[in-house]
Amino acid sequence: MSESRALRLGQLAAALAFAFAGTAKAQSLQDVYEAARAYDASYLSARSLADTAESKLEQAESLARPSLGLGASAQYQTSSVPAGTYPVNRLNQTTTQAGLNGRMALYNPANSASIEQARRSLGVYASDLETAEQDLIVRVAQAYFDVLGAQDNLSTAQAAKKAIAEQLASAKRNFEVGTATITDTREAQARFDLSTAQEIAADNDLRTKQVVLDTLVGRKGVAPKPLLQPVALPALPNDDIEGWVSGTEEHPLVRKARLGLEIASLEYKKARAANSVTVDATGTVGVQHATNNLPSPLSASLGAGTANSATLGLSINYPLYSGGAISGREKETAKLEEKAREDLEYARRTVTQTTRSAFLGVQSLRAQVLALEAAESSSKLALEATQLGYKVGVRVNIDVLNAQTQLYTTQRDLAKARYDTLLTGLRLRQANGSLRADDVAAVNQLLAK
Repeated sequence: MSESRALRLGQLAAALAFAFAGTAKAQSLQDVYEAARAYDASYLSARSLADTAESKLEQAESLARPSLGLGASAQYQTSSVPAGTYPVNRLNQTTTQAGLNGRMALYNPANSASIEQARRSLGVYASDLETAEQDLIVRVAQAYFDVLGAQDNLSTAQAAKKAIAEQLASAKRNFEVGTATITDTREAQARFDLSTAQEIAADNDLRTKQVVLDTLVGRKGVAPKPLLQPVALPALPNDDIEGWVSGTEEHPLVRKARLGLEIASLEYKKARAANSVTVDATGTVGVQHATNNLPSPLSASLGAGTANSATLGLSINYPLYSGGAISGREKETAKLEEKAREDLEYARRTVTQTTRSAFLGVQSLRAQVLALEAAESSSKLALEATQLGYKVGVRVNIDVLNAQTQLYTTQRDLAKARYDTLLTGLRLRQANGSLRADDVAAVNQLLAK
């Protein structure tokens, strides 16, 4: 069994295990990622294309190997002859022959360049597959944390609605006994109606995010695991932005562009080689059998019988004039080589810019998490103080509702900032080309068991 086939069977087994286990318990990010690798059409398409690379190289290398062909033919000829020339009035001849024809290029610079191009294409296909896998990791993580964030939004909306319902009931009781005005009741009712609308919107958003995640793995009801509590986000392995930028030269897009330049240079070399000498070795081995309708002595004189032949030759070719096709192709490939050089520079600049932006995004999000954690603590204290003030009569119902809304909003924003920090950390690794499956496992350790 080939390594590729064994890998696919392993991924299929993981996907089946994921499908059967999915209804019993929540799935980790690692589980979802493995299932997506065995199902996602975009990634599987890139992997199938990469699997063709070796076959393409084998086709190119055949240019430097001998070729051998088998040929056979049969011919029947009849003709009238002058009276008295032969014992017959019509001469009937049958000729059959078979042979092997061989050819091998001894000197052909264009063939050598084509083989080198095919070898570099292996790296192009590998870069495309790596890009597809990194894209899959980010898409899976995005969908995974989007569902968790939507669940948090729905939970926050439900908690807010519950608290507002309690405040509404309290306001109604106080109004009935004369300790509160109708204004408190109407304000609480307005808040309750708004919270109901927010709950409906949050529920729909969760359903939408769930569809995206389910589509990645090909099943329904994928249940992500939440973050471990208390949450402890890991620090970046390198806090120097230049350290992240320095590794971008091995980014798959940069590698692909660099290989593209080398392939373009070889194409220019091929175009120039079209105006040079080529040398081929040729050879044939054959047998011919001929018969006719004449008696034996005369039959042999006309070539009847069996004959064996063998030839070995050297073919030298040099183009003298091609109507301008060779020079035109040479100019074209020179410009294409220049384009490939600019494409490489563009890839380097784009990857560098994306890496810097992603690094700054991670730093900003980590600062937001710290600020929101402090805001959560302050909001809890503020809510407790407001509730106490409401009990002693120095605060009104709307003050309690505002304090509750502030706390729930802060908690929702904090959860989202944590998810965004983890996701942007993966995007940073994708930006500088270092994102690997191990990074999924590292994030997976932060989820509940």
